[in-house]
Amino acid sequence: MSLWQNIGDYLGTLGKGGFVHSIGVALDPDRWLPGGKDAAFTLALVALLAKMAAADGIVTNSEIIAFKSIVEIPKDSQKQIDRIFELAQQDVAGYRSYAKKIARLFSDNPETLEHVLESLFYIASADGMIHEDEYIFLKNISEIFGFSEVKFKQIAAAFMLEDTDENDPYLVLGLEPDATIEQIKDAYHALVLEYHPDRLISKGLPKEMLALSNGRMATINSAYNSLLKATKTKK
Repeated sequence: MSLWQNIGDYLGTLGKGGFVHSIGVALDPDRWLPGGKDAAFTLALVALLAKMAAADGIVTNSEIIAFKSIVEIPKDSQKQIDRIFELAQQDVAGYRSYAKKIARLFSDNPETLEHVLESLFYIASADGMIHEDEYIFLKNISEIFGFSEVKFKQIAAAFMLEDTDENDPYLVLGLEPDATIEQIKDAYHALVLEYHPDRLISKGLPKEMLALSNGRMATINSAYNSLLKATKTKK
């Protein structure tokens, strides 16, 4: 049985009467779901992405499309997942709880937490800009996940618009401005290895989120090529 079949069957047992109350139960890793950790993680991620979309008070069509491009949902599960999304995005209250659940699920796997934060940035930037309230939301999530200020800025740099000062290719690759060409290449190859699909799956990233890694790699490639070009220009 697939991940989404497990989730669909589980949600089907909740019933209409207690559905809203049962959302919290469904997302609680202590109660465990049929399908195990992957199912619990995916449900929590759906709710957290929904709250991210509502963080600035306006859920745009581009954010909905971005959400659905990250979480690949089979047609027969769409109705149930849409219901969770609608309930969760009604307000931002409670997002810390969802974030803490995800952090607990993957406390031994910071790479997966990093991909979750990246998915939230992807949603936030889908409408063309990251609003102040969204940025604060993301910063709070990062702190709950245990990331440093430097790590947060590195992730943020990959999703800022190209005409902003935040889009620093050195920051995208996690480098200082005085990095050598060897350091640039080493950082690039390390990130390519990190975002290889097989490695992501082995580290606990659900297959439904692999599409996001393609966009992340595009940003990494762009930063790398930009730095190579700048380095050649200096010679």
